[in-house]
Amino acid sequence: MPVIPLTFPRSGPTAAAKLLCFNAPGTLPASWANEVCSLKIEHVSPETLVHQEICRRTPPGQQAAKARQRGSAVPDQTLLAILRKWFWARKPDAGFLLSGFPATLLHARVFDEWLEAREEALTGCLCVESEAGAALAVLGFAVAPAVIEHYRTLGLLLESRRSVPELVCSQLP
Repeated sequence: MPVIPLTFPRSGPTAAAKLLCFNAPGTLPASWANEVCSLKIEHVSPETLVHQEICRRTPPGQQAAKARQRGSAVPDQTLLAILRKWFWARKPDAGFLLSGFPATLLHARVFDEWLEAREEALTGCLCVESEAGAALAVLGFAVAPAVIEHYRTLGLLLESRRSVPELVCSQLP
């Protein structure tokens, strides 16, 4: 399994890197987040996007707020609507680090369709997986092992068995 250290080159194609990061909420190292920002790679999380939609009182935001008030997870349809809005509003050549999404195989397949529709491809998927291969908690539900296996099968998964990934974009395929 490829493991890449945490250093980013200051120039080159990594600024357009399109990365997924399967991590538990709040585990993205601050130094890594700073490196991502310095390269103009947008760091996006479903939690942040949901929060923004709730604050803006948009229809999907209101649906998410109702779900949270009931103590339940944001429904897939609502979450996908919020992520779809972000995905289609961004510049196609801009890089991103999307952490905590996709969490289910349905999310992964829908996200793959979005990428294909825009003729884009992921650079890689970063995963911190427990020794037992347990799913990671994200947004009140777990990243399904099937999602991790989906990206492993596509040859995009870069794994680290450490609690916090020490990863470097310069060695991504």
